[in-house]
Amino acid sequence: MLNISPNTIRQQQEISKFNSFDRTGVARGNLQLSRWLISLLGLFIVTMFLPWTQNIQSNGNVTTLSPEHRPQTIHSTIAGRIENWYVREGALVKKGDTIVHLSEIKVDYFDPDLVNRTTGQVLAKEGSIQSYDRKVVALENQVEAMKSELEYKRRQLKNKINQIRFKMASDSAALAQAKIDYQIAQTRLERTQDLEGRGIKAITDLEEKKLKFQEVNQKLIAIENKLGENQNELENAQLELSTVAYNYNQKIAKAESDKFSTISAKYDAEASLNKLQIQRTNYEQRSQFYYIIAPQDAYITQALTPGIGETVKEGDPIVSIMPADYELAVELDIKPMDLPLVDIGQKVRFLFDGWPALVFSGWPELSYGTYQGTVVAIDNNVNSKGKYRILISPDEDIKPWPEALRPGSGAKGIALLNDVPLWYEVWRQLNGFPPDYYDQQKIEAPKLKAPVKSLK
Repeated sequence: MLNISPNTIRQQQEISKFNSFDRTGVARGNLQLSRWLISLLGLFIVTMFLPWTQNIQSNGNVTTLSPEHRPQTIHSTIAGRIENWYVREGALVKKGDTIVHLSEIKVDYFDPDLVNRTTGQVLAKEGSIQSYDRKVVALENQVEAMKSELEYKRRQLKNKINQIRFKMASDSAALAQAKIDYQIAQTRLERTQDLEGRGIKAITDLEEKKLKFQEVNQKLIAIENKLGENQNELENAQLELSTVAYNYNQKIAKAESDKFSTISAKYDAEASLNKLQIQRTNYEQRSQFYYIIAPQDAYITQALTPGIGETVKEGDPIVSIMPADYELAVELDIKPMDLPLVDIGQKVRFLFDGWPALVFSGWPELSYGTYQGTVVAIDNNVNSKGKYRILISPDEDIKPWPEALRPGSGAKGIALLNDVPLWYEVWRQLNGFPPDYYDQQKIEAPKLKAPVKSLK
């Protein structure tokens, strides 16, 4: 009996008396199974329309927000030998505390009074430069004096020439007068000789006229000689005037040459002084590197070159430290395909190693034990893993990160994306499509906080 017709005989006959009805009837369990399957199908359909938060999951590790707060290694600036350790591993050191004392191993720096000796050389060279300066001033004064002397000599010679010319003018007038006197005396002598031959004049008058003529002739010759001497003196003075500038210019040129040579020597001395000052500064700086000090408040993690008496080279690691004050962050590696979906200011959920959590990736509000952060930096180049690194800072306004968390711990990040129906997410996963891109421009990047945590 299939019970296809609405007309049934169950009310007319007692079916329990017939075994065939028991064997061909529908079991009650099958009806319940059908109802369960239909209910599950309805529930599944309803579930497919529930909201689902798309996300990007990636593994990373805990680091610090600022580079100077990350674990670091202190290296030796100079080559030396370890003489003494002032700290132990795990000890807390303050900024400026001495960690290791090194001694010198290079022969060029063995002198314990090297800085003072170099300072003495610097002072000596400075004195030499001062001497050069004084010599340059003296030569400049000498040049000025010679220029003044040249001008004075020129004026003196010009005055002398003028005086000689005045003398020559006077001598020329005297010569003209002497010539007239000579002509008169000669005329008188000739006239007297003529009168004495006639017997009119006495021989004494003739002798007197001869004597007068000789005196006038002698005076004429003396004046001519004097005029010639003045002429020669004028020529000599003019020649001296023309040569005095040449002589003094040679002296001035020699003095200026000495001045420039002194200046050149001064510059050489200044160059040597600069080298000595650089050496002295280098020696002073090198002496400060004998003691390796803590660059900041930190914990001594490990002594990398522990032995007393061991020698180290320039740049060799001495000790590794962990800064005491830092602000935690998480760095994650994401695939290049997911890079366009991540933006500055985007929210990210975390699961830290060692802290239990219950996670529903599609329903973050139902997750328990997760922590939240904000993307603050995205690398512009892939790393050695072929992925892009992003840096996430804490979002402690919602839930503070664990105080016992330390840099280097593992972390798993879940970057929250768009809200879509569950059926769409299943369809996307089956087809291998990337999550939907959505605009995050309205999200502002958080302001970085100063490090406030400290290991105690």
